[in-house]
Amino acid sequence: MAQQIPKELQDFRNFLYLTWKHLGLPDPTPTQYDIAGYVQYGPKRCCIQAFRGVGKSWITSAYVIHQLLLNPSLNILVVSASKTRSDDFSTFTLRLINEMPILQHLAPREDQRSSKISFDVGPAPAAHAPSVKSVGITGQLTGSRADLIVADDVESLNNSLTQMMRDKITETVKEFDAVLKPDGRIVYLGTPQTEMSIYNVLPERGYEIKVWPARIPTEKTRHSYGDRLAPYIVDLCEKKDIGEPVDSDRFDDIDLREREASYGKSGFALQYMLDTSLSDMGRYPLRCADLIVHPLDNEQVSSKLVWASSPELEWKECPCPGLAGDRFYRPMEIAPDHQKYSGSVMAIDPAGMGKDETAYAVVKILNSQLFLTASGGFLGGYTPDTLKALAKVARDNKVNYIIVESNFGDGMFSSLLKPVLAEDVGYPCTIEEVRHSIQKERRIIDTLEPVMNSHKLIISKSVVENDFSGLNRYHKDEHRDAFKNLTGDNTLYQLFYQMSRLTFDKGSLRHDDRLDALSMAVAYWVERMELHTDKAVAEYKDEQIEKALESFTESYNSLWNKNVVPDTWMSR
Repeated sequence: MAQQIPKELQDFRNFLYLTWKHLGLPDPTPTQYDIAGYVQYGPKRCCIQAFRGVGKSWITSAYVIHQLLLNPSLNILVVSASKTRSDDFSTFTLRLINEMPILQHLAPREDQRSSKISFDVGPAPAAHAPSVKSVGITGQLTGSRADLIVADDVESLNNSLTQMMRDKITETVKEFDAVLKPDGRIVYLGTPQTEMSIYNVLPERGYEIKVWPARIPTEKTRHSYGDRLAPYIVDLCEKKDIGEPVDSDRFDDIDLREREASYGKSGFALQYMLDTSLSDMGRYPLRCADLIVHPLDNEQVSSKLVWASSPELEWKECPCPGLAGDRFYRPMEIAPDHQKYSGSVMAIDPAGMGKDETAYAVVKILNSQLFLTASGGFLGGYTPDTLKALAKVARDNKVNYIIVESNFGDGMFSSLLKPVLAEDVGYPCTIEEVRHSIQKERRIIDTLEPVMNSHKLIISKSVVENDFSGLNRYHKDEHRDAFKNLTGDNTLYQLFYQMSRLTFDKGSLRHDDRLDALSMAVAYWVERMELHTDKAVAEYKDEQIEKALESFTESYNSLWNKNVVPDTWMSR
């Protein structure tokens, strides 16, 4: 009980110091002490948003132990995005109990629960609920009871990508109220994974959010935080310059710059600045809702597809990684006649041997409408397997022309690809190299935005499905070793995630390879887009009528010459 431990240890910050010393860590930083104070003395329903790497999960693990030290009768439930993550939390907590001398009396007895899934502390009275229990957000919450619920990163990239996923998590966490005992407490620990983070709706449910960003925010960003900025950070804003590290003991300016370069500006804004502001919708000019999604044949397509965004046209079975309200839509009108594509181009954005992909996009054209029939990427840079796989994509999609980004490699990629096309795959194809000097983000937006806004870009339904579901399988199975350190980052390689998150800011995306390949292919056809779709279709119909008249005339003349013209024809 509280009276059995030194008075000084009733302050969690002092206990945190002892825990850090036991773990061989440096003294807690001022930011960590401030978070610890809020964990202990904050309201019953609160959310702690602190930059990645500050140690909020470790701090809260120590807090769970501290609460059990003060009151062994408590029941604590730990919920994370995955069962593994929540088990790691409880395992770490149990190890501290077993290893720290001051906590030895809390170690589970032989007749008590002692697994990493759930365990009791020694002085705890008999109860249905364990002292500490861990569960994944999609696990079985029903039947649990808790005085304290710690929701540790319940939102992840993998479970919050689409609006449907976010809605599901938002509904699931409502179950916390059924689990919580009277006068209990719920503490969220989180880093926003998307601009439409589920944490943004917590204030509507009575939660207080406090934010600890990695840098001193600008006036504009401070305004977007509202009253969420931690008082400690507000005080620092008066003492430090804008952009200075908040906790230089954890991450100095150079370290933060390196992380910003790696994450991209938008990723850094979420992971380190906790900024989910969408006040300027023009910041994200490319929207999935401007596309037409339709099952496409590889050789021919309807002569005209008409866009609309009516609710009944939404592709509900096509997960959309766009921002709030973004959806994929099927065409409102499909012309009954079909034509062969008038051209097919494949764009390739080569990559080195790092974490970027060698990405490709196959875009075909008909009547000034563009059709994305294939999109993807390969790890491995210039490897023979990558070259052969790209050659097969070109062959299978009957590509007429290949465009290769030559800014890196000085034409080496094209030289390597040509013999693979001609000899290994037996599909010789013209290859042209292009070099870009304009800022990449602006070039991509300037190319795609007008085409998408005019709804002239049609996406094969299979491309959407493979982009969402096929990517994880590709990364996990074929390149497991290469991606073993990229847990949770697979989403960043998806074409439509890149499309909906691109801004004009330089380095706004950590990965933009697939989107860049698409923009290269679209740019190739832009010169052919001046011909309006309706005019092209009308010309096609005129040609068909002219051919029919010519055929009729030839048939009539043939029968006339043979004196077998039907009387019905003569009467006309």
